[in-house]
Amino acid sequence: MNFSEIKEVLLSQFGEGIIVNSVDNAPQPYLVVHAERIADLGTFLHRDERLFFDHLACVTGIDNGAEAGTMEVVYNFYSIPYGHGLMLKIMLVRNKENEPLPTVPSLSHIWRTADWHEREAYDLVGIHFEGHPDLRRILLPADWEGHPLRRDYTVQEVYHGIRVRYEDRDVPTSDDV
Repeated sequence: MNFSEIKEVLLSQFGEGIIVNSVDNAPQPYLVVHAERIADLGTFLHRDERLFFDHLACVTGIDNGAEAGTMEVVYNFYSIPYGHGLMLKIMLVRNKENEPLPTVPSLSHIWRTADWHEREAYDLVGIHFEGHPDLRRILLPADWEGHPLRRDYTVQEVYHGIRVRYEDRDVPTSDDV
C-alpha cells in the first residue's frame, strides 16, 4: 500500500476527526494526528489485516523551542510482511520549564519497542507517556536535572561533585594531562 491508500483506510475507519493535517508531498509523507487518539490508532494499525504494522521502528521527541511553542512526537511504523511504512506526528503545546510535562498516551502495550523509545523521549526531551509501565530515565542518571534536548535546557554546573560544565577557556586539553 502507498501513503494515499493507507490514509484512505484510516479516514474510512476513524473519519476526519483523527487527522489534523496531511503532508502528502514531503520526501516522507506523514499524518498529523490528535494525541488522545494515538492508542486507538496504534491498535488499529497493528491489528488491521490490510495494514499490519508489526514494527514500530522509532519514536522521536522534538522540541521546536519557546518561539514556536510546540513539541512533536514522531512515530515511524513499518509492516515487514507487506513492505509499507507510515509516519505519524503529534503536535503538543510546549509547556514552560516549571510546568507539567506534555503528555501522550503510551504505545508500549501494542509494540514492545515503544518501551525504550518512549523512555528515551521522556529522558531527553521531557515528554510524559501516560500508561507507560516503567517511565524512568534510560540514558541519564535517575537524579539528573532537566531534559538535555529541550531548547531551554541549562546544563548544571556540578553533578555529585563532578564538574559538568566548562567555559570554553576552561576545557581541559591534552597538554593538561
